[in-house]
Amino acid sequence: MRRKMLALLAVLAAAGAVFWFLTGADGLDARALAAIEPGDAARGERVFWAGGCSSCHARPDAQGDAKLELAGGLALATGFGTFVAPNISPDPNDGIGAWSEEDFANAMLRGVSPEGAHYYPAFPYTSYARMAPQDVADLFAFIKTLPPVSGEAGGHQLSFPFNVRRGLGLWKMLYLDDEPVLAIGEDAPQEVRRGQYLVEGPGHCGECHTPRSFTGALKKAEWLAGAPAAEGDGIVPNITPGEGGIGSWSASDIAYYLESGFTPDFDSVGGAMAAVQANMAKLPAEDREAIAAYLKSVPPRPNGYPASR
Repeated sequence: MRRKMLALLAVLAAAGAVFWFLTGADGLDARALAAIEPGDAARGERVFWAGGCSSCHARPDAQGDAKLELAGGLALATGFGTFVAPNISPDPNDGIGAWSEEDFANAMLRGVSPEGAHYYPAFPYTSYARMAPQDVADLFAFIKTLPPVSGEAGGHQLSFPFNVRRGLGLWKMLYLDDEPVLAIGEDAPQEVRRGQYLVEGPGHCGECHTPRSFTGALKKAEWLAGAPAAEGDGIVPNITPGEGGIGSWSASDIAYYLESGFTPDFDSVGGAMAAVQANMAKLPAEDREAIAAYLKSVPPRPNGYPASR
């Protein structure tokens, strides 16, 4: 009996060691970090609006210049628990003012905190992983020019097993990938490739417009086909050229919608998309046109949510 107990303990210890080894939080390698030049805040502002940083990290319902006060506090209630967007202002105590450029790059591209812990993918680093490291450095340079705001935003409210961050190491092994979602050849127009970068990377459009599996991972085979809303009973629409999507919209219709908030049917943007559209309106026209060109090129998909919704 004693031998069996010792054998069981040995197996459990070995399993624990393997789990600990596989679930470590790995940051960028030294070569990738060395290739990043000092960030440029002017370029970083463009990345800031493309990424919609203020939509989650400004105080809820912030308007005007208050959108640049990145105090956090937005709560996202999901089936896994409630996630709270943190303070990412330059405050050195409660924000990210004490972070290095390396800390910021590891957070954005690998989902790893300065302390070496995993971030939850409610922070969409699964999309940001496709960003150019230089854009990340530029974004950090811009954020450092914004007002520091004191006060922590509050913690996530998660139950077991979702409160065990270490387990995210296994999730990342399966789902964290810096490769493009769609295979678009180098012979594709530059405008389409720029749009792909904006949509699949900093714009993280797929995080809301693509359905998810029970593990919370995006179903890439249904890319941009629409999805049940993360909160409530609504839906996030299909934005492919498929039936139920935006196939009847021209590229200029899409670009104009992103600029003005008006659809070809003279409806206006609403819900969470209103904040996204306000960010898109701050981009240069060529970026909105690039997004439109990419969306016209993606494979058509049927709606990725039940018809009864």
